[in-house]
Amino acid sequence: MSIPRSLALRLETTWNPPADGKEFSYVLRLKNLSSEQLSGFSLCVSGPGRVDPAGIVEGATVSKRLSNFTEFQPPDGFVLAAGDTWTITVRALSWQFRHWNDGANSAYLALPDGTTVSLGTEPTRTSSSNAPLKRGAEIYPVPANPPVPLSIIPWPNRVAVSSRRPLPAGFVLKAIAPEAQAAAASFTALVEHLFSAEGLIRSEAEGAVPVDLHQVEGLGAEAYRLAFSPEAITVEASTQTGFVYGLVTIGQIWRGARLHPQAFYFPAGGEIVDEPAMGWRGLHLDVARQFYGTAEIKKLMAVLAWNKLNRFHWHLSDDESWRVEIDAYPALTEIGAWRGHGLPLPPLLGSSPARTGGYYTKAAVRDIVSYAGGFGIEVLPEIDIPGHCYAMLQAIPELRDPNEAGSYYSVQGFPDNCINPAREKTYEVIETILSELIELFPFKTIHIGADEVPLGAWSGSPEALARLRELAGDEIAQAHAKRLNVITNTHGADDIHGSGAAFLQAEFLERIQAFLASKGCVTGGWEEAAHGDRIDKDKSYLCSWRNVEVAAELAGRGYEIVVCPGQVYYLDMAMRPDWDEPGASWAGHSDPEKLYTFDPVGGWTDAQKEKLRGIQACIWSESMTDRAIFDRLVFPRLSALAETGWTKPSAKSWERFKALVGTMPLLYGLYQF
Repeated sequence: MSIPRSLALRLETTWNPPADGKEFSYVLRLKNLSSEQLSGFSLCVSGPGRVDPAGIVEGATVSKRLSNFTEFQPPDGFVLAAGDTWTITVRALSWQFRHWNDGANSAYLALPDGTTVSLGTEPTRTSSSNAPLKRGAEIYPVPANPPVPLSIIPWPNRVAVSSRRPLPAGFVLKAIAPEAQAAAASFTALVEHLFSAEGLIRSEAEGAVPVDLHQVEGLGAEAYRLAFSPEAITVEASTQTGFVYGLVTIGQIWRGARLHPQAFYFPAGGEIVDEPAMGWRGLHLDVARQFYGTAEIKKLMAVLAWNKLNRFHWHLSDDESWRVEIDAYPALTEIGAWRGHGLPLPPLLGSSPARTGGYYTKAAVRDIVSYAGGFGIEVLPEIDIPGHCYAMLQAIPELRDPNEAGSYYSVQGFPDNCINPAREKTYEVIETILSELIELFPFKTIHIGADEVPLGAWSGSPEALARLRELAGDEIAQAHAKRLNVITNTHGADDIHGSGAAFLQAEFLERIQAFLASKGCVTGGWEEAAHGDRIDKDKSYLCSWRNVEVAAELAGRGYEIVVCPGQVYYLDMAMRPDWDEPGASWAGHSDPEKLYTFDPVGGWTDAQKEKLRGIQACIWSESMTDRAIFDRLVFPRLSALAETGWTKPSAKSWERFKALVGTMPLLYGLYQF
């Protein structure tokens, strides 16, 4: 082994799409810019792109692979001389690249002594485009003459204001009722978090205008009424959340007039009467693929509140990690929360070779839940079971049949990633975990995933096959056993309907849902939880992600539905098909206008609409290592969803929304550059 004392190495990656009858290729070039030769190493890279197990690799062999993590081994005796380049060409991937973030976004050299050398990685370039790569939120400039004189998102039910007054320096909140006082405290914390230097809330000594908060009977749980006069402003509401939303509207009007005085004004008279069209207006965030610290989550809660969104679906576990403290099983976070070279979970999705990751302590969870609750946001956790459990199984291997043979693979390329539904140990562990979670989340809604179980799951487990014979008979059990070691999901997630995996999952979900119901909880699941129709529809709901037709069909079968189709409401999908746009593309592309104008219940019958809980955007975090990508993909699409959930369809206007959305906050404040 020869390692230079002062390494000067660079990894460049290129995507060559299929053209002129040639197949695609993904080319990695490791350049030795030092004055010494290099040998005795391997090259490790991670995703989101995945080298297919059956892939053709030229210039190297694949020595290790787990989903999007790949270790390339040079030929025997290989020496990378000073000034030379090692070229690796991959001619088969699990899916073709579409966007600049698809390729390797983390790379390092692994040395025989166990040490590593991190490499700087440039974004993957393509031979088909030289356009500048886009990062940061797209800028929506406020026009000189917007369609409306007030800046409010989501747009209220009724706006009847007249004339303008000089812009108040800020506001002092006057509250007597406990709900009003709590709302005043929450709103003060909200604007200090989002706009700390603007002085929206200040004292009368600093020129503040009073805002009187009056509690009244008869308004809805999230409704409010604003009355403007030259001397004061009044907010009427029946609940703390109603007061918060009324204050958010005042704050938005004030900031619009302050930041864009030629376009907007602050009213001297009139009223605004408002309440939401939908009860469930949510955001899902996957913190398993990338970790977001407590400070980031709390800032996100503030952004949700400013958009009048009221549900936070917290995706706390997946194949790539486990993110919440569980006292009974400390190994879940000791092992499952961390990724790194030589660890049970390797550097995935751009992770460093050093030990990186994190988890939420119970104290942090309580802090976040309390903070969000002050804004009317209910927080519900998701522990994804029985699939997407690779990290959990590294920490608690007893959840797998010890006599299980062979392997099956998830659509994301994880082997044997499902906890076993035929083992009593599985129920003991899951019920213990859920009992601890119930204590942390007073909303009493627990999402249990149930998505993307591979068709071949448990096909090599004697325990599972024996249980399947009892459930469905010999024929189905025998057919399921034949799926062992068969790769079934080469073109997307398996449809397991009617399969042995579906029978086993249905019984598992029925038992877990009954346990949650016994604790007074509602069970959430992705649409696959409907396989077998075993869960209690009166004590559960489904998030429908494939398309609105599936959502309508499930509603027709009696399930309560939260609509979140991947083609439109998955905010990790790129906004456009261009290479220079970041994001994923497996579900398509959705720019802000497409999301804004999308009808989530298009084609539904009146009976189906009775089962609509609401809508939800979903952020899956595979590509979110770069937080400028987060801001680009999430904003302003999050506000577009918020207006769909709040504003009556007849009152929506893309032109109005586009003119106002530039006043809304981002999470990180990173704009396109």
